[in-house]
Amino acid sequence: MINVDQINNGFVLDHIQAGRSMAIYNYLNLEKLDCQIAIIKNARSKKMGRKDIIKVEGPLDIVDFDVLGFIDHNITVDIIENGILVEKRELRLPQKITNVLHCRNPRCITSVEQELEHVFVLTDRKNAMYSCMYCEEKQGKLWEKL
Repeated sequence: MINVDQINNGFVLDHIQAGRSMAIYNYLNLEKLDCQIAIIKNARSKKMGRKDIIKVEGPLDIVDFDVLGFIDHNITVDIIENGILVEKRELRLPQKITNVLHCRNPRCITSVEQELEHVFVLTDRKNAMYSCMYCEEKQGKLWEKL
């Protein structure tokens, strides 16, 4: 059994699909943070069989939870203060995401106007599909591509 120390103040990203923690680590740019981060791959899980976990010793504002909810809304966030679990958050698909997806439609205004933000709106919660706010091009399920 491997022992990873508890964190005092920070958060734990739990219930990450096994094998996806490094992709999430890279996508959230966690390598740029100046704090302790532990990645546990293939941990035993009663609920999932195997799962990955990311522990971050640092403030909550260093991660965009809307982006994380878009990547995989099945991840749970455990908030730790003074070594004690104070809150457990379940992520949801955000209603709107900005500059996470980029529109693939060559006729979209974002292809011409480079300074425009790429804004996508949730149009189908069941299938996790988003549509470009400008041209309605559909995209979704980023976590399957990670």
